Parts: sequence; C-alpha cells; structure tokens
Amino acid sequence: MEVIGLDTREAIRIESLSYHYHDGTPALEDVNLTVRRGESIAVMGPNGAGKSTMALHLNGILSGEGRVEIMGLEVCGKNLSEIRSMVGLVFQDPDDQLFCPTVREDVSFGPRNQKLTQELVDQAVSRALTWVGMEGSEDRSPHHMSFGEKKRISLATVLSMDPEILVLDEPATNLDPKGRRELIELVRGFEVTKVIISHDTGMTRELCDRLIIIDDGRIVADGHTDELLSDSRLLELHGLL
Repeated sequence: MEVIGLDTREAIRIESLSYHYHDGTPALEDVNLTVRRGESIAVMGPNGAGKSTMALHLNGILSGEGRVEIMGLEVCGKNLSEIRSMVGLVFQDPDDQLFCPTVREDVSFGPRNQKLTQELVDQAVSRALTWVGMEGSEDRSPHHMSFGEKKRISLATVLSMDPEILVLDEPATNLDPKGRRELIELVRGFEVTKVIISHDTGMTRELCDRLIIIDDGRIVADGHTDELLSDSRLLELHGLL
C-alpha cells in the first residue's frame, strides 16, 4: 500500500517469524511484515492471536525462529542495547512498566542505562514528562497515581530515550473518555514510526492509515484501515465483531 510522501526506507522488517510457547503451542507462524519509517500501523486481532507476542520480538524481549530487523539492524543479542534505545515499547498495564519509588527514577532508568551524563539524563526526564503533560511530577510515587497518570508516566519512560519506533500495546484500555481523547491527541503528535495494538476501532481509524489483522498467529489481512474496518465479513470471520 503506497502512502504519498512516506519515507520508503524500512523501520521494521519481519521475515518468516515463528514462535512457540514452552509447551509447543504455536503463537506466531511464518509472519512477514515490513513497516516503513514514519508509518503508523494498527495491529488488531482476537485475544490470543499473537499481537503482543509479535510486539515483544521488536525489541528482543522474545526471540523466535526467523529474522527481525529494526532500522536495518538485526534483533539479536549483540545488538539489543542499540535496538532497545530505538524501540520504545509501552505495555498494556503500566504497573508492568513502573517499578521505582519515584517518577524521576522510573523515567530516568532508560537514559541512565544509555550511559548519559547526569545533565543529559535530567534533560531527557524533563523533556519526556513535558511531552506527556506530567511536568512537575518527578518526586511523586507512580504507585499512588491514577491509572491515566500511570499510562502517561509509562509512556514517558520510553520517550525519555528518544526512540525512533513507538510500540503501544492496548494504550486506551481502562481509560475514561477524557483520558482516551487526551491519549489519542498525545500519540498523534509524536512524529515517529508507530505500531499500535488495539481493539479500539475509533482510535485505530484516527491514528493509523494501515491496519494489520492477526489471527491464530498469522497475518490474515494487511491494508488501508478504513477499508478493512468496513469489511464486516472479514471482521466477523476473525472475531472482531
């Protein structure tokens, strides 16, 4: 699918990716996908289809059979540090991402592991918190925040590393309408490659021109978001209606 004005260089390349759980159950089967730089794609599918499993391969949390490349660099052991500075993965549940006593420590964790100077770490924290509208919260405990605030802080933890690819797993889950709208506008403003895993068709239409549907560990559709979401037969067949 051609997108006028889009950078044709690849941000993500997945070739023949398969992954099996420890008991042998297949989670992904021969997945092939290319995402160009600056593209925003949505990934949809029924629960257990393999969406999050695929996302976890993008920064090497999981490693299956096949090949995954980020900005032309293979996702493998020797490259993980560089890969993880390029791919910011925001989990569905912010409590899986926030583990430090203060917001400052959580948001600075990535930059500190990048071996930046303290001055640059402080700048990265301030910049990320400003981006998500949480400036001034550095000394607060994330564990005493509202769910929506936690979502923003978890996003800041990856933005502090200035990633080139942003991967969001069910970003609107459990947000109230106001929080959902604010999140959509926030994400829209980030001019990076975006992969958004979501059951929220409204968010998908607003943020992504391209939609991937995964079912039973395989990509079963790849096309323009509005066209695929208008195909009720396709959506019903793959448990999305």
